[in-house]
Amino acid sequence: MNVILFGPPGAGKGTQAGAVCERHGLLQVATGDIFRKNLKEKTELGQLARSFMDKGQLVPDEVVWKLVEDRLAQPDTEAGVLFDGFPRTVTQAELLVGWAESSGRGLSAVVALEVPDDELVARLSGRRTCLSCGATYHVAHNPPSKDGVCDRCGNDVVQRDDDNEVTVRKRLATYHRQTAPVLEWFGERAVRVDGTGAIGAIGARVQAAIGS
Repeated sequence: MNVILFGPPGAGKGTQAGAVCERHGLLQVATGDIFRKNLKEKTELGQLARSFMDKGQLVPDEVVWKLVEDRLAQPDTEAGVLFDGFPRTVTQAELLVGWAESSGRGLSAVVALEVPDDELVARLSGRRTCLSCGATYHVAHNPPSKDGVCDRCGNDVVQRDDDNEVTVRKRLATYHRQTAPVLEWFGERAVRVDGTGAIGAIGARVQAAIGS
């Protein structure tokens, strides 16, 4: 089973991805993790990606795909993967589908979590993060016991720069601009799932979408 899970920032994609992977025995493949690993290890592909990043340029789709394809060639992906944050462009989607067809591994489901922008802004702008251990909180739903102090390690809990409302709305605009064409390209193959409500209820919808 190979699954693509789309979702804007704050949609709870990470939570749902973890549940899907656990239930179906899938490996979560995230482009961010792949980039960090290759950059840290200074691989040939990592150095190629950095050559664009250092110039302030977007890494070309073909290079992004080579990084993903290299990850998919590793044995731990053979039982199935969940693609997290990929594909982000139509070209990347075309390359992925081409691989799925030529390798015989296929794509089992394309699922898109949908949440209204205003709710996403409320979720993300209320998020607070510990500078030390990375623990996350929310001012309305999960505040630390003492304001501004991490329950886990006692260090400062703050709002990250990319969680303020202006930045969040820019991130959402980028998601809609980049991902809407990809979902349109997949057409009816992409199952759109209501990402609002209780985590368990959302999870049930995601599982039903995968089953369908």
